[in-house]
This record gives sequence, structure tokens and C-alpha cells, in this order.
Amino acid sequence: MNVIQARFLQTAGLRWLFFLVGLMVMSFGIALMIRAELGIAPWEVLHVGLMQQIGLTVGSWSIITGFLVLFVSCLLVKEWPKLGTVVNMIIVGVFIDLFLFILPSSELAVISWIMLLASILINGYGIGLYIAPGLGAGPRDSLMLALHKLTGWKVQRVRILLELVVLAAGWLLGGPVFLGTLIYCVGIGYVVGISLPHCKRMVTKLIERGIIYENIDKGTLRVNNYDGTRKEIR
Repeated sequence: MNVIQARFLQTAGLRWLFFLVGLMVMSFGIALMIRAELGIAPWEVLHVGLMQQIGLTVGSWSIITGFLVLFVSCLLVKEWPKLGTVVNMIIVGVFIDLFLFILPSSELAVISWIMLLASILINGYGIGLYIAPGLGAGPRDSLMLALHKLTGWKVQRVRILLELVVLAAGWLLGGPVFLGTLIYCVGIGYVVGISLPHCKRMVTKLIERGIIYENIDKGTLRVNNYDGTRKEIR
């Protein structure tokens, strides 16, 4: 294996590592918000409502609705999904159930509010971490982008309308809608607006560091050359 191949594998491995860690962090934030019991994100309102009406688990419904949403997105844009999109859909559902099994609910209002606010921050940084490597958007984001492409509407408008439809469906199914739902809808955009650029800079620095500093044509020359000689830089 030559240097170029080794660097490619290392770069790909780091991208997938950041991607998977981001999904785990995001799943933890979702589970923490559910356990706070002060209202949850629109898609989770739908998943909890389906669980209450039909059965299964929240994570199972996250995977099932993810498959359905991804199928509709593929039909709309006539494109196959990226591998990262499929992995996203499965991993998030599995880890939501795992964290819900581990995390207890709180009986103290103060603790519940702390859990809610922390969940929004954690979820936002999880989103930033999983998007930064560029391995594929989640199924729900894929639907948003597909509708944006077909209608020509702004992404923000499509996202708001999609969230409202999902929230209404979840509420009709008995999903928990409370003040935390509104706080999430308002706050998550600001958190992701901060986390995404930060995560992109961090991932770029860690993944592409070798390319930037080892490429003699693009990077800065080291004082010690590889042939063991030392040159003085004036």
C-alpha cells in the first residue's frame, strides 16, 4: 500500500468516525429531550405518537419513518441515496432506544429543564458533527432538499412547513407537545448555526491536516527537510 492509498483510507476512516460519533451524540440529545418530558422535537412527537397508538419503540418508528421518507425522497429526485443516509437512519433509531433504556426520567422540574436545554445543545452539536464529514444527509433532510429542488421554495420555508405537518400528525396521534417543542423549534436553528461551522473547521483541520502541511506545493516548508539537511529560512 503506497502513501496515497494509506492517506485515503485514513481520511475516509476519520470521516466515518466523526459521522458515527455525531449520530450517537444527536441520538443522545433526542433521548435526553424525551426523558425531560417537557415537549419534544416535531419528528419525535410523531414517533412517540405512533408508539402509543401502534406499539414498538421510538427508535423503531424512527427507522420505519426514515425508510418511508427516504423512499419518497428517492422517487421525487430519481436518485439513489448515499450510504451515509441509510446508516444515519438505522444508527439513530438504534441509539435512541439504547439511550432511552439507560436514561432515567426526572421528577424535579429544575432537572427536567436542565435536561431539556442540554438536549438542544447536544442535539445541535451532534447534527454539526454528522453533517461536517459530508457523507450524506439524514432521510428527513433529504426529503426537505428534494421538496426544495422540486418547488423552488426556500429551504427555510420547506423545513417549516414540513415540521408543521409532522408536528400536527404527531399531535393527533397523541404525541407530547409542550413548551419544550416550541423552544426546540426556535433554538435548534441557532445552535446548528454555531455548531456546524465550528464542526466543519474542526473536522477539516483534523482530517485534511496532512494534505495541507505535507504537500510541498500548497503547504509551508519545514525547516528540517526529509533528507536530513537543515536550511535556514530568512
